[in-house]
Amino acid sequence: MNIAGRKIGDKYSVFIIAEAGINHNGNVDIAKKMIDTAKNSGVDAIKFQTFKAEDFVSDEKQKYTYESRGKKVTESMLKMFERYEFNEQEWREIANYCKIKEIIFFSTPQNMPDLELLIKIGIPAIKVGSDDLVNLPLLENYSKKNLPMIISTGMAYESEIDEAIKTVEKNNKNIAILHCISTYPAEIKELNLAKITTLKQKYPNYIIGFSDHSQGILAAEISTALGAKIFEKHFTLDNNMEGPDHRFSANPIELKTIVEKIREVEKILGKSELGPTSEEIKMRKICHRSIVASKNITKNEILTQHNISLKRPGTGLPPKYFKEVLGKKAKKDIRKNELINLEEIY
Repeated sequence: MNIAGRKIGDKYSVFIIAEAGINHNGNVDIAKKMIDTAKNSGVDAIKFQTFKAEDFVSDEKQKYTYESRGKKVTESMLKMFERYEFNEQEWREIANYCKIKEIIFFSTPQNMPDLELLIKIGIPAIKVGSDDLVNLPLLENYSKKNLPMIISTGMAYESEIDEAIKTVEKNNKNIAILHCISTYPAEIKELNLAKITTLKQKYPNYIIGFSDHSQGILAAEISTALGAKIFEKHFTLDNNMEGPDHRFSANPIELKTIVEKIREVEKILGKSELGPTSEEIKMRKICHRSIVASKNITKNEILTQHNISLKRPGTGLPPKYFKEVLGKKAKKDIRKNELINLEEIY
């Protein structure tokens, strides 16, 4: 997968997305500060959410309860989401600021008009939130836009994931599938990061990643170790800001630490090919053993277990030739602890 020139896959480093979501609180200036923070943290991309609340919330009486600033808040879901809407001009301003800051911008559309707006502004990929995994008609329409698709799988049964992927791949096989737990915050006991391994086995032709709603950095490290090649994390400028998602989101320090830890885990994982590292090659010469004379050997003397042995350094004939050397004769005198060379025996 290639997103805005950034290659994603097993041979490449984890693609890290700072999920701004709605933590801008409907304020473009806050959104820009979040872009600055994301850029400074070292992530690859920042992602927002683009919607018109009335297009996906049908009941204005539907309530939503969340914790903000240490208190439980219950309010109209429609009114809440309306506070976080941006118009086209504001989205253009945000996208342009990302371009200036040289960070990849994209956003999760909630409906086709939202996606059309984002495409007009310019996005390199389509992110599908877990809430729309089962919205097969929407997925089918998204899949026809010839853009990479990143699909989260929170709340889903295996059969629903299968249906979603089959729907998309009819038109688009440029797919990434993210394991996700759609609780806010997701408790450690609910994370089930082993699902990353299952997804990798089940969908070997697609990129597998993790959308993290847990608190802390441990899940980022473990998911990277398990082979997640996309990592997404909600973040905020301040956990004490007013709103539903700030409490569980990573603060700027945590976001920067997460990036550092993911990159550190990647270094620890290293290459999968079996063989010594460049530093180990140096150590081989020090630590391995060679065939040497265990006592002074005279010319034409037969080499036996009584006059040759295996000692450091490993710069001569390796131990695997020991039996082959036994019974040979010395072409010249060989001093004790001198390396045995094939040219000196017959």
